Amino acid sequence: MSLVRYLLPLLLGLISIEAGAAQGFEALTATPNEAGGQTYSLSIQILLFMTALSLLPGALLMMTSFARIIIVLAILRQALGTQNTPSNQILVGLALFLTLFVMMPVFEEIYQVGLVPYMDEQVSAVDALQKAVVPVREFMIAQTRETDLELFARIGNFGEFESPDQVPFSVLLPAFATSELKTGFQIGFLLFLPFLVIDLVVASVLMSMGMMMLSPLIISLPFKIMLFVLIDGWALVFGTLASSFQV
Repeated sequence: MSLVRYLLPLLLGLISIEAGAAQGFEALTATPNEAGGQTYSLSIQILLFMTALSLLPGALLMMTSFARIIIVLAILRQALGTQNTPSNQILVGLALFLTLFVMMPVFEEIYQVGLVPYMDEQVSAVDALQKAVVPVREFMIAQTRETDLELFARIGNFGEFESPDQVPFSVLLPAFATSELKTGFQIGFLLFLPFLVIDLVVASVLMSMGMMMLSPLIISLPFKIMLFVLIDGWALVFGTLASSFQV
């Protein structure tokens, strides 16, 4: 009896699905509008919106300044030798808020040229999306190296582009991601050097004193933290990261 109790609702559900498939789902419709295009039903719009939300984390990571910032902060923590301090959650939070600071002019322009006309029903959703992409595209073009663009254009057999407007997103996205990785590691390398010098000096002093069994990290860690605090390192790092993005 217990098996019948669980199977009966399942059978009834399958029957209702078959009946709906035979008659057609009226919620999934597209009707022509006066402008010559098509107006999709609310169900399709909700489906497209949820699909866009699932792609939002990837866009936040690879189409904004987040990747460069989190790379630099992770290398900085490694250079300090503080293991998991600051924690991953703190680093991600710092990178997220600094990304919002850097990208705020772009977000404001997206709001003005794309979202406001769409909310006022002056443009369609497709036109609003096309207008909103322009500020993001300009930001990505400004941060992308020409060599990276040429690399992916050559791989994709796109030829040469006469102007930045001709660069398709299929080329711009990987070129921008590659440029951000390069810049992030370059800044991280420059941050790593002074801490590496401190480690080498401490290790040499310990070797000359015959303290080969003592880990240099135990001695160098307080000096690195003290140096970083005295020069106001966090302000310098955040200021350098924020100013490294060309407008």
